[in-house]
Amino acid sequence: EVRLVESGGGLVQPGGSLRLSCAASGYIYYCMAWFRQNPGKEREGVATIDSSLIDTNYADSVKGRFTISKDIAKTTLYLQMNSLKPEDSGTYYCAARTSRSCGDVLTDPGKVGYWGQGTQVTVSS
Repeated sequence: EVRLVESGGGLVQPGGSLRLSCAASGYIYYCMAWFRQNPGKEREGVATIDSSLIDTNYADSVKGRFTISKDIAKTTLYLQMNSLKPEDSGTYYCAARTSRSCGDVLTDPGKVGYWGQGTQVTVSS
């Protein structure tokens, strides 16, 4: 059993930064990821990191602006978001796939085994 709890969301102006955190309990040596969703839209993959902490993958829309990382000692997943745009707004979800490798989970949320409850990010002036 894996439990995921996100924090760090909020309101930020365009061009600003936020860092999301996800505290994980249970078996933590899985592929982990961040997804986001807006009302009426499908949940989309933002970034993934595999259990080696070496392989990362990003959605094209966030490459160069977002960084996913994981602190094994603190069992915490992070998403550093810089140069935020209004289109980055949404509910951000922490996720874990029950596999050490992420594979194509970025584009297939159906392969996620565990979800957090989400944290809201609003980018607006």
